[in-house]
Amino acid sequence: MSYLVTIGLEVHCQVNTRTKMFCACETSFGDTPNTHTCPVCLGLPGALPVLNREAIEKTLLTGLMIDCGSPEISKWDRKNYFYPDMPKNYQTTQMDLPLCIGGGVPLYEHCYPTDVRKSIANPGKTVRLNRIHLEEDVAKSTHLGSSSLIDFNRAGTPLMEIVTEPDLESGEEAFAYVRSLQMILQQGGVSDADMEKGQLRCDVNISLRKKAEEPLGQKVELKNLNSISAIRRAIHFEIQRQTEELDRGIPQIQSTRRWDDDRGETQMMRTKEDAHDYRYFSCPDLLPIETAPLLAKVRPLVPELPHEIAARFESDLGVTAYDASVLSSDKHLALYFEAVSDAAIPGKKVANFIINNLLGTLNERSLGISECPVVPEKLRALLLLMENGTLAANQAKEVFTVLFESPEKDPAAIADSLGFKPAVAGELEGLVEQVIANNPSEVEAVKGGNEKLLNFLTGQVMKSASTKPNPKQVTELLRARLL
Repeated sequence: MSYLVTIGLEVHCQVNTRTKMFCACETSFGDTPNTHTCPVCLGLPGALPVLNREAIEKTLLTGLMIDCGSPEISKWDRKNYFYPDMPKNYQTTQMDLPLCIGGGVPLYEHCYPTDVRKSIANPGKTVRLNRIHLEEDVAKSTHLGSSSLIDFNRAGTPLMEIVTEPDLESGEEAFAYVRSLQMILQQGGVSDADMEKGQLRCDVNISLRKKAEEPLGQKVELKNLNSISAIRRAIHFEIQRQTEELDRGIPQIQSTRRWDDDRGETQMMRTKEDAHDYRYFSCPDLLPIETAPLLAKVRPLVPELPHEIAARFESDLGVTAYDASVLSSDKHLALYFEAVSDAAIPGKKVANFIINNLLGTLNERSLGISECPVVPEKLRALLLLMENGTLAANQAKEVFTVLFESPEKDPAAIADSLGFKPAVAGELEGLVEQVIANNPSEVEAVKGGNEKLLNFLTGQVMKSASTKPNPKQVTELLRARLL
């Protein structure tokens, strides 16, 4: 039997502040364990928290980027539970008055998995948000079978929890949602949102029901998924698992499960508590805040969002919708593309070279665009050589290969050293006449309509030239002479 699938996501995103949410300890990744701690983030008795203003501002900025509203007053609450990664036995979070309410995240088509982009079920979909609240991250637990190790360097890091409405219907939509959200967070500079570093983690809530008019089925939560591909695979497995059990008459219970990536399956952790089991109450150590002054401060900082950048690239620089989506997917890449662009070079040619050559080379070296050794000015100079006819496309690629390894060199000098330079005045014309005279049968065939033989004649001219001129120029000379 087929069932209607309803999915909601809770994305936990670390805010990129220099210090933690309630203390002055440095936020860090990969440092020696338990070296960035103090009485506050260790939960020692008598230690009092102090709010991190920057974390609050960046959370409000996130809300503005995705059309959230904010209450006039926002406050902090205590969420009580017992676990080794939270020594206070409560987490300072937000319950009834979070910083951001409502809003929505557009699902960018290029953020879907590659294999489904041509058959997206709900193109143009926007996933509604319920809220964004700000809290403190917990310590990192490393489990070693019979024992566990706790690193409190992460404890207290500012953490946004971005909660959707139950609007998603598939693993593919969840994949697109997390990737689209990740791009927006990075564009706004509120988080690096690097899932490999644990800066972005996701809980998935899934329920199945037979008909749309029925109440939602029992919610099963998949906890702490830390890669976008794992989110998709876990959802696929869980839909199949619940479907098989429901078909056999086994009712689902509200529960929490973990994803075992090696086995490709979810495993039961515990039956799920309801919110009242956490015994929320207002934090007595922190005063509520007025959001209006902070919103006024960050509103001018709202950046151009990826879909807005893509639209501008299409309208102003003449690139295709696909190229625009790729170039706007990373703020550093978008800035690089704009820095290379020049009125003398069609935007499509700039986009093609960056996407097909530059990004390909960076991927081969496992480098990001921000680590690219070729500065935009050098790439622009190279593309101008191609645009003015000095270099053919293949020649420009050869020059780029050398330029990538020796970025201090000038593209024109590299082209010259490789022999890619215009022929001496009149030389090409003379060589064209000579080749025409030496290949009468091919010449007659070209005149008779077999233009493919122009490539043969071009090759004969190139062999005779003292330099390596642009083959396109040679072909055009032959075409003008013969046709």
